[in-house]
Amino acid sequence: MTPALIAGAGAAVLGVGALALWPSAGDAREEGRQLYLDNCASCHGADLEGQPDWRRPGPSGHLPALPHDETGHTWHHPDRILREIILRGSAEVVGNGYESDMPGFEDLLGEREVTAILDYLKSEWPERERSHQARVTAADMAGD
Repeated sequence: MTPALIAGAGAAVLGVGALALWPSAGDAREEGRQLYLDNCASCHGADLEGQPDWRRPGPSGHLPALPHDETGHTWHHPDRILREIILRGSAEVVGNGYESDMPGFEDLLGEREVTAILDYLKSEWPERERSHQARVTAADMAGD
């Protein structure tokens, strides 16, 4: 066996081994779902349904937790804004005296976990909402 053939075989074995360690799309979706259930569902609902009458302020004067399914407006926003809201909380991101019960999770979630949660939410949206949100994110990234 030539050294080149041995190196090629070794690279192939390493490549297959790396693929075995890479999470499948199903595993990543399940991780995002579990992170959502652990960190978000108590307010936003296990089925992404949000709280009842989420468009009107409640007794505290704050808006109830919005749905993250297609009936809400999460999909109207680019990933950058969604990440900021998850990490820093709605009031800090919106500013101008906006009050919200949505806390920031920067002490609990890292970038990888936030990405997993967003990927899970997107996987639950119909194609129309996913496409719209992808366009909004692309425009935001391009600086439009």
